[in-house]
Amino acid sequence: MSSPAVLASRAVLTTIDLSKYDPEQSRLMDERCILVDEEDRALGAADKKTCHLMENINKGLLHRAFSAFVFRPSDGHLLLQQRASEKITFPDMWTNTCCSHPLDDFEEEKVEAEQLGVRVAASRKLEHELGIPKEQTPIDGFQYLTRIHYLAPHDSVWGEHEVDYILFMTADVTVTPNLNEIRGYKYVSKEELQRMFDDPSNSFTPWFKLIARDFLFGWWDELLSRRDANGKLHAKSLAGLVDGSKVVKMV
Repeated sequence: MSSPAVLASRAVLTTIDLSKYDPEQSRLMDERCILVDEEDRALGAADKKTCHLMENINKGLLHRAFSAFVFRPSDGHLLLQQRASEKITFPDMWTNTCCSHPLDDFEEEKVEAEQLGVRVAASRKLEHELGIPKEQTPIDGFQYLTRIHYLAPHDSVWGEHEVDYILFMTADVTVTPNLNEIRGYKYVSKEELQRMFDDPSNSFTPWFKLIARDFLFGWWDELLSRRDANGKLHAKSLAGLVDGSKVVKMV
């Protein structure tokens, strides 16, 4: 029996006019995501616009993504971003450091061995969105933990349906925000993040809420407990903490 993603790849997919949206965000919707099935097997490619329309998601269209979490090595505080008002999906919401997609447009970002493609994409997008120089986010500095499969509508038109790779990194980084991508950023402790979640005036992306609900705080505790002799934290110390060989279904 064909998976939903395979069925969707054979269907007539809906498109939409983006002229009413921010021009730069509309341009980025032409980038091509990697289509996958529910086991994260690559099936082909489609532009971001096609991948994020709920009408296509409801046909089973599924694509690959990543969520990067950058922690300060000295105190373990997590760098958050607040998405820009110009974003077409989930504008103005707080989320993890960076969440985006490896692209079919770049050969290196299609490499699946040792999660190379998503790690390359994470470094690229940390530079694009937060202005963090790539030399501060080396691809071998990311610790892959697991993949989650989730579906989250934004509204009746737009949404997300992703196999999302969760990547941790500990690094001192220089942030120069791209204001078309993010409207704000800050470092938070575990306790500060929990207070943000408890405050109804804050809104958060659905994937960040799912990851925080089921995984983040436990993994954060593990990270904080594994300081080196100089009191520094290292994301690579979490290697082997999780069996990342399976896709965790959260839909």
